[in-house]
Amino acid sequence: MEKITETAYAKINLGLDVLGKRPDGYHEVCMVMQSVSLADTVTLEQHDGLCVLTGKEDLPGDNTNLAWKAAALMAERFNRKPDVKITLDKHIFMAAGLAGGSSDAAAVLRGLNRLWQLGLSAPQLEELAAQIGSDVPFCITGGTQLSEGRGEVLTPLPEPAGTVIVLAKPKIAVSTAWVYREFDALKAPQHPDVRLLAKALQKGSAKLPLPGMGNSLEGVTCAEYPEINTIKQKMLAAGADYALMSGSGPTVFAIVKDKQAAQKITEALQADGLETAIAHTVKRSVI
Repeated sequence: MEKITETAYAKINLGLDVLGKRPDGYHEVCMVMQSVSLADTVTLEQHDGLCVLTGKEDLPGDNTNLAWKAAALMAERFNRKPDVKITLDKHIFMAAGLAGGSSDAAAVLRGLNRLWQLGLSAPQLEELAAQIGSDVPFCITGGTQLSEGRGEVLTPLPEPAGTVIVLAKPKIAVSTAWVYREFDALKAPQHPDVRLLAKALQKGSAKLPLPGMGNSLEGVTCAEYPEINTIKQKMLAAGADYALMSGSGPTVFAIVKDKQAAQKITEALQADGLETAIAHTVKRSVI
């Protein structure tokens, strides 16, 4: 029986600016998104009916799971039975602002494209991905991309020079919907110059950190969860070149000089009981 295996990379936001709420209820955003090597492995194989195995008690494999939704969407679109078993080997922190669920869903779309021999292009897969969630289109090919609209309007960018990243997640759960509601109520929100960041990356082989990096949502989340700012300060004190919250949080990423520096920072953070990982930036994949 044929098995298809896909790698689902985590993402971080090098820059995230929220421009405002749209009539359709989504938010208009301008982001630079970056794949990093922390990843889930997604395996697909023929099965009697749709089955998603997560290996995690706190992650259901039902129709609330984005991997399940991706398979159901592909089956409906191409008039097939969703006769596939999907096994998720989870390594990306959950509910973390790293697009773990979105990346799994994108991996299912790519995997079914191969398993069912559909011959879809990356833009066609991205169009399907937009029906599942705002981060899913980026996760189809990943790499370094400017993301606009509600996240589905993508422009590939040259990747930054190879960068070592430390990721740290406190033991809290942050509601993305709550963060955006709080952001909407702000009188003077932060607006990092994400287009300046994209322009710096366009030059090619740019070394992070770069002007324009920042996160509109960080102030909201940090006000409610001050431990996020504490993590940032500890990273910087331990030698990080830069630290920023990813997405709506609560994960913080640090840009560091090398793996030795990353190890030092990780050891300092693990004493606080944080989930941590050392990763590096990942190139855009080809479909």
